[in-house]
Amino acid sequence: MDPIRNPYAPGAGQRPPELAGRDEQLAAFDVVLERVARGRPERSLVLTGLRGVGKTVLLNALRSAAVRKGWGTGKLEARPDQSLRRPLSSALHQAVRELGHPEPAEADHVLGVIRSFAQREAGADAKLRDRWSPGIDAPVVRGRADSGDVEIDLVELLTDVGGLAADVGKGVAVFIDEMQDLGADDVSALCAACHELSQNGLPVIVVGAGLPHLPAVLSASKSYSERLFSYQRIDRLSRDAADRALVAPAAEEEAAFTPEALAAMYDATRGYPYFIQAYGRSVWDLAPRTPITAEDVAVAGPEAETELAVGFFGSRYERATPAERDYLRAMADAAVAAAEDGVEDPVGSVATADVATVLGKKPQSLSPARDSLLKKGLIYSGERGRIAFTVPHFGRYLRAQA
Repeated sequence: MDPIRNPYAPGAGQRPPELAGRDEQLAAFDVVLERVARGRPERSLVLTGLRGVGKTVLLNALRSAAVRKGWGTGKLEARPDQSLRRPLSSALHQAVRELGHPEPAEADHVLGVIRSFAQREAGADAKLRDRWSPGIDAPVVRGRADSGDVEIDLVELLTDVGGLAADVGKGVAVFIDEMQDLGADDVSALCAACHELSQNGLPVIVVGAGLPHLPAVLSASKSYSERLFSYQRIDRLSRDAADRALVAPAAEEEAAFTPEALAAMYDATRGYPYFIQAYGRSVWDLAPRTPITAEDVAVAGPEAETELAVGFFGSRYERATPAERDYLRAMADAAVAAAEDGVEDPVGSVATADVATVLGKKPQSLSPARDSLLKKGLIYSGERGRIAFTVPHFGRYLRAQA
């Protein structure tokens, strides 16, 4: 079939042609936007899930929904080695510009506070402060959001932004991807600020996305975070949604799948959105004609798996050191052993003690490799003493490599 007309688009955070299976989250967010705009109390939102399930895509879709409502929005991606101040300042700068406040003096005051918040990280270095102005021309507002205590500063900053939004009858939404990578102080400050905003009824919400252990990260920072956010687990698609993700884009190009082909696609992808797009692209390119059959899926399977092995699994595997790769392979073996013993965990986690047993070492000696893999985002710990891959089917890939 014509590769130029191929509708499938595997990519990091790239929106698929059919955003299937996320109608519930989109509808719920529309309710949040309306309630906040009307001064009703509402919680900020946290999306969690493995890599490849479409968290970033959904985060962008939610942002688009806020933009359509006339909200001011900004987005940032958290990084383990970066403070929250500069990226959040840039995101809020964009949000304030989108609000379009009719009084320039009021908007400039808030922009000055944002600039003050950003530059406080530079400390006493005047030259560095001048460079850290996040493109804001408004003069710095001294004595506001510049104490040096990020919790105090963030509360003041978001309070001022919320007041500006309330003046024009709109809201502000800040979208944070990879939220689990925020530093401990920044997480604590963000929770405190959201708590303050909720108590004061200001129209500002935070929408975060991260790995499955993100709720534990937030809870460890502030005990009330369990009540502060609405948590939504983003998982693989149901069979119906997975079929729609394939069928709808194909129909736009006057193509179709046989029922047997759809069943074969679901068996191969297990409903994970990234896998669906990768298989869809390979199957389309190799199928001779429409409708696409189960035989076409079987022929294209090796090419799709090769692409996943290189671009999705391999790129992550290459980031690991030899010792860390041994640990990853031992995790895969421990998971197989647990399944054979009938004690397979539903989320695919394994006990760290079992990993040590596979490697024939003491658990304490493996702590450096485990901690490094946690920092690199290749594994996560949802509960004490257990770990799991952040990427679906990673264990299968490792066993195939072996």
